[in-house]
Amino acid sequence: MGGQYRITGDKYPRMRRPRRRGRLVLLAVASAAVLGVFGWGTLQLVDIFTGGGGKASAAGTKAGCPAEASPSPSARALPEPRRITVNVLNATTRSGLAKKTADELKKRGFTIGDVGNAPEEYDKKVKGTGVLLGPVSARDTSLSVLAAQLSGAERRTDAARKGTAVDLILGDGFEQLAKKADADRALAALASPEPTPAARKGC
Repeated sequence: MGGQYRITGDKYPRMRRPRRRGRLVLLAVASAAVLGVFGWGTLQLVDIFTGGGGKASAAGTKAGCPAEASPSPSARALPEPRRITVNVLNATTRSGLAKKTADELKKRGFTIGDVGNAPEEYDKKVKGTGVLLGPVSARDTSLSVLAAQLSGAERRTDAARKGTAVDLILGDGFEQLAKKADADRALAALASPEPTPAARKGC
């Protein structure tokens, strides 16, 4: 070309294509996302094969401290009802209550001793279901077996008491003995206690 727009010299400007920075940014973001997904999947596989950290395994435990069952208490040697002599005493104003209750205990295998009114110390003074009274040696044996027949009764021991017989003193709140099926389940639980969950040491 000539005239006003004539080009002189032996070098010409080069026309470069604009760099495609948008594609590079998109490629970098996609690569980071792929690496992130791959890393997350790897961690999941590690958790599965090592058994660590799942919600199911963490349920019911303290932070980082799984619960373990404490050793099962040894079975208790409880006396059979026929080896327990029970004195049934009425501390209420309802007549015939002691006799009726004694007959039911006899059907359940207990040996019945005295049947009658409660001594003055307890007569008309027991507001609850009843009082189970026996020697200290009967605390976790005979009294426990008898308590299974009457829920809610108060247990007492007398260090000066002689013999092995125990008293069932019926109070104003007494209506009837526990159902035999319920009493049998209570006795079974006493004889073979189930282990209870316990936290690991250091948790």
